[in-house]
Amino acid sequence: MGESTLKNKKTNLFLILAGIFITNALIAELIGGKIFSFEKTLGFDPLDISLFGDFMLQFNLTAGVLLWPVVFITTDIINEYFGKRGVKKITYITVGLIAYAFLVIYLAIKLVPADFWLGVYATDANGNAFNIDEAFQKVFSQGLNIIFASLVAFLIGQFVDVYVFHKLRKITGHNKIWLRATGSTLISQLIDSFVVLFVAFYFLGSWPIEQVLAVGVTNYIYKFLIAIALTPLLYIAHYFIDRYLGKDISEQLQEEASNESGDKLF
Repeated sequence: MGESTLKNKKTNLFLILAGIFITNALIAELIGGKIFSFEKTLGFDPLDISLFGDFMLQFNLTAGVLLWPVVFITTDIINEYFGKRGVKKITYITVGLIAYAFLVIYLAIKLVPADFWLGVYATDANGNAFNIDEAFQKVFSQGLNIIFASLVAFLIGQFVDVYVFHKLRKITGHNKIWLRATGSTLISQLIDSFVVLFVAFYFLGSWPIEQVLAVGVTNYIYKFLIAIALTPLLYIAHYFIDRYLGKDISEQLQEEASNESGDKLF
């Protein structure tokens, strides 16, 4: 197969994985300010198990946890075919785009609202007085804390994921994809789960440490279970990627990713 074909397939694969990675990371940041009840969403009563003093173990999760497992699994797939260079490249691009979103949201909050907009939404569905601009600011200003905290947690988590993934890859070789992918994800998400909450809601917010720990534990339990449940997707992704690339190109990319022998990503 020609060099141009190899380059085109590598580029196309990286663009698809990068698109999945960036889209899910950015959406997770924007919706991360909402805390939802996992049990009530499924129609069950909260667990209400005593944890960390007065706080109960309930599956009250940040909405962003719905998508972060997808981000970390995509990280492992990029790691598998493009190595540390590929993960670092997409991580830096994503951080830059999230920071850009942070700036745009901040500027949007500072814009003076139009009088007619305030008037149209002057009452809620029950006829009570409602200030839509204040609601907008509260939702997105909390989101700004989440975005800043997530950037910190995201960078730390990504580099931990890469480090653990390659350590396990040296042990497993090309076998046991589930071990290096799921193992690196579980460790990196443990760090990510608590760093983002401590920065966003403890240092920049007003949550007591017990509440941070309680939500952090439930967030991680969820991420742990989802990471295990999504493990088969790694093999499905590998199957389709290997079919697209062809056996020779797939093995070449994985070998280069394993020992970082290539001089450049593309």
